Amino acid sequence: MELIKVAVVFFVILAVLNRRLPLYAGMLAGTAVTLALFAIPPAAFAAAAAKALTGWDTWDVVLAMYVISVLQVSLDHRRHLENAQRAMAGLFHDQRLNAALASVFIGTMPAAPAVTICGRIIDNMAGDHLTPAEKAACASFFRHIPEGFLPTFSIILIVTSLSGVPMASFVAVMLPMAAVLVAIGFAVYLRRIPRSVPERAAGKAESLRLLLRSLWTIAAIIAVILIFGLPASLATALVTAVNFRTDRFSPSEVRRTLVRGFDWKITVGMISIFVFKEVLVATGVIDRLPDYFARLPIPTFLTLALLFFFGTLVGSSTAAGTAFTPLAFAALPGGASLLVLLVGFSWGASQLSPTHLCMAVACQDFGVPMTAFIRKTILPVLIFLVVITGYYLLLTALGL
Repeated sequence: MELIKVAVVFFVILAVLNRRLPLYAGMLAGTAVTLALFAIPPAAFAAAAAKALTGWDTWDVVLAMYVISVLQVSLDHRRHLENAQRAMAGLFHDQRLNAALASVFIGTMPAAPAVTICGRIIDNMAGDHLTPAEKAACASFFRHIPEGFLPTFSIILIVTSLSGVPMASFVAVMLPMAAVLVAIGFAVYLRRIPRSVPERAAGKAESLRLLLRSLWTIAAIIAVILIFGLPASLATALVTAVNFRTDRFSPSEVRRTLVRGFDWKITVGMISIFVFKEVLVATGVIDRLPDYFARLPIPTFLTLALLFFFGTLVGSSTAAGTAFTPLAFAALPGGASLLVLLVGFSWGASQLSPTHLCMAVACQDFGVPMTAFIRKTILPVLIFLVVITGYYLLLTALGL
């Protein structure tokens, strides 16, 4: 019964967003329906809202959203993204591969608003060959590939720690699935786009120098996060400030860029997502998911995979990883192969969850309804879940 209530809540959110109303309208509607269906008392709602509004995670995302938006505006202003695409054309001679790899590289930055930079690259490359919904889905898909295996993301740190699987083992076993994701994204989204290599692309050495000049800010942000452990918002702010200096922005240009980088609708929408997620957690439905799935007449490994999938869909990948990883490894002895399966299903669910920040940002950026975005994302996610299930069965058959 509670899962039906959750389905009703998500249906309401999607129905509101499908009318092209702002993100915060959908989240507020979902919060109101959750409060009503689960009969959450005012005191519990106040506590959940206060936790969301005072938590650093909320404001780190809000700040990261703003500073990355400012960075994107500054890169556009100096045509760095356009130059990066020209540079990659000289390196790989295929604009589709260029855009895919650039989005994967940018996706290594653990901040939801990075999808806007990927969106700009995909939009410039695809032209009229993809619809806005396909562009949004494509940008989000490639941007999230690193989230499935890189230790710059909290979910990977959490599940490897709780499972006892060495980080190196997990990454090594997961890397083939990252390659599979690139292939799936290419087949579903990019194969209809012409290769369209410039007739006189620059040489590889010149292209490499141009690429470094164009995207050094992204590389620097990732390095600062990894080396110094700074939050994404602070790391991006520091690098953006340096970029203003190196690109010789005048004071008036800096002011215009800072103003253009702010969008109050997106800011309120981000905050409303965190409030909704805390209210949903307060219902206790995530804690009761193991009981629901334990009754299903399916193999244990698939039960655990679905538990991670729906736990991520309802809550978040971090919540699912924290709550269910100890349970999974107690129920089914396994090493890196089991963890790859669980993380893969969690990754797939996060690409379809209405509470996923990147989805909201991508939909807002391309002006498309969330239902249209999900329709363009379901197929590659389903293909990936089938492939990773087969991969798990192969690994276990080989005793890995």
